[in-house]
Amino acid sequence: MTLRSIHTAAQRSAMAYPRRAIIFAAAMWAKRTAHKIWMGMREWCGDCAYERYLLAQRTIPGESVPLSPAEFYLEQLHRRYSRPNRCC
Repeated sequence: MTLRSIHTAAQRSAMAYPRRAIIFAAAMWAKRTAHKIWMGMREWCGDCAYERYLLAQRTIPGESVPLSPAEFYLEQLHRRYSRPNRCC
């Protein structure tokens, strides 16, 4: 049984029983909300920066070879800490 068939079976079952339809809708809402929170946290802490970099590299025309994850990390560190610090 595939995931798609399980999902459609759950939808059919939910339509047969209204109480299940409410529970199913609440579960789907909770799943979407949890996914949005997770993606927001990844964006906030910079965990998805490499994926965004790869996506941007695909849209730029040319023969540029994308950096490896390790090279990207080192480039980010260099970019962050090479600027003068005006703290004190």
